[in-house]
Amino acid sequence: MSGAKSEWNNNITFILAMIGSAVGLGNIWRFPNVLYSNGGGTFMIPYIVSLFLLGISFVLVEYAVGYKFKTSLSKILYKVHNRLEPVAWLVLTIVFLITTYYICVVGWDLIYVVLSFTKAWGSNPDMFFSQSVLHDIDSISGITTIVPAVLASIVIIWITAWAILRTNLNDGIGRVSRILLPLLFIIVVIIVAYAVTLPGASTGYLQILHPDWSALMKADVWLAAFGQIVFSLSLGMAIALTYASYLPEGSKLVDNAFFVAFSNSGFEIFNSIGIFSILGFMAMTSGLPFNELVTEGTGLAFVVFPQVLNVMGPSAQIIGPLFFLCILFAGITSIIALLEGVCYSISEKFAFSRKKTATIVCIVGACISSVFATGCGSLILAIFDTFLNNFALLFAVLLECIIFGWIYDFDELISTLNEYSTIKVGKLWKIIIKFILPICITFLWLQGIYYTLSEADPTSIAIRGILLALLIILPIIFTKLPAKDEDYYKT
Repeated sequence: MSGAKSEWNNNITFILAMIGSAVGLGNIWRFPNVLYSNGGGTFMIPYIVSLFLLGISFVLVEYAVGYKFKTSLSKILYKVHNRLEPVAWLVLTIVFLITTYYICVVGWDLIYVVLSFTKAWGSNPDMFFSQSVLHDIDSISGITTIVPAVLASIVIIWITAWAILRTNLNDGIGRVSRILLPLLFIIVVIIVAYAVTLPGASTGYLQILHPDWSALMKADVWLAAFGQIVFSLSLGMAIALTYASYLPEGSKLVDNAFFVAFSNSGFEIFNSIGIFSILGFMAMTSGLPFNELVTEGTGLAFVVFPQVLNVMGPSAQIIGPLFFLCILFAGITSIIALLEGVCYSISEKFAFSRKKTATIVCIVGACISSVFATGCGSLILAIFDTFLNNFALLFAVLLECIIFGWIYDFDELISTLNEYSTIKVGKLWKIIIKFILPICITFLWLQGIYYTLSEADPTSIAIRGILLALLIILPIIFTKLPAKDEDYYKT
């Protein structure tokens, strides 16, 4: 980070790192539920429209900006206008806080990797997850109760992230991406190939092909598609911008953006075939209606899936560990991508070494994550997730759209993208970024505000108040602190 400029050693490493950043928990357990709940196969129409209109369009902005400036988000926004630096630190604060609880969920999964070899969750996975793993206390009073297993798993994940981030770009993130991404895809292929052979599998995977054409007329379905693309491609989190800043001259930015976006979407659609097939098998063996089994997040991974493994027979000894390893690998590649942008800006401004920056960021992050290793950890995590994703992140994406669409000279981005790319962009892309994208994000954001305000209990209000204060205070502090790098303020 400080010192010699980091650069990917080849385009394949960059693509694998980008796909690794995009493929995460949202692909594995969020997408199947969103797909099923919003018209089944019909949902693919708004999903594909959203992919082009919102996903690829915004990824291209981040690629162009990162590649052109070849520096961190904070320094880029300062160069665009010296009063915009706080926006960068706002984005990075949001990303960092999201990472603190994302790591906790990956930590839960690490516990289940171990448990899956013996199916230690027993006959009641729901009760086991809430009581034996989380020691769940549905009250803020649970903050005084430490859950050792969760704390240990969180620490292991943070140490893993630190070990990767502290080394140079290609030996750290590059090498991990080259190893974990192929392993991840191999695991998913094995799971899906097995899943479609299960009795009752067709009950599940045919849900993807079953259309509900009336869904196309519902605004909520289109908003769900836009939201899935935002979260799936990690838009606005400075990941694509940061990774693109490490690209060598002559890179085909537009071609890369299309390849990464299609790979990410292909992964989550292919993965859904496996998930639905397994749920179809569960519906047949348990007699439960299919719609009662389709859930998202921790309910699918740590409750429904263990229930499936309980009735799957000897093959569960292989499929179980593979499923949880799949989540673990996807989680790790996303975590290092989230943290890289944060570390890069801190290192650039304060002239810290890569190792020192990674150490500071990971220690502070681990301290915050320890809050989720308490009896009320899942309660606090849910509040963090709702506020940061539904409100704060969408607001940050909206600000980035306005900055790069209206304040910065947009035509420079077009020429940057088209210089070496086989696929070209032009006036249509400009219209999308300047007009269509901000409108879509605004509607998503207003919906997010509605969902956030619908949780009005005292605990939620207090925690949201603390988070809001951090999102105001920390960006101001980081902006006001003087840069140690003499070149930082050069425009």
